[in-house]
Amino acid sequence: QVQLVESGGGLVQAGGSLRLSCAASGRTFSRYAMGWFRQAPGKEREFVAGISRTGSNTYDADSVKGRFTISRDNARNTVYLQMNSLKPEDTAVFYCAADLYGGGDNRNPDAYEYWGQGTQVTVSS
Repeated sequence: QVQLVESGGGLVQAGGSLRLSCAASGRTFSRYAMGWFRQAPGKEREFVAGISRTGSNTYDADSVKGRFTISRDNARNTVYLQMNSLKPEDTAVFYCAADLYGGGDNRNPDAYEYWGQGTQVTVSS
């Protein structure tokens, strides 16, 4: 079993940056592809970015291409989401998730076995 804890959310002005972190428990972190998702009020949870087990492959949603970067440090059991040029429409609760069977490119939330509790990101205009 994997426990995930996100941190790094907060309030930022449009155009600003935040870096989210997701710390995983256990010694099996490198066995999981990881993803970041977000959910805004009244909307479905959507894929933001994903990364393969070794970090060699990354995948981004079109809405964040060129602005967000996912990375991981398997020695620290942590996955990151660097968010630059933030927009008010990025406001959401951001979640990290672990996928034992995928490659980081799975955009369906149902494919992920473990989820963190979420961290709020609010971008003011």
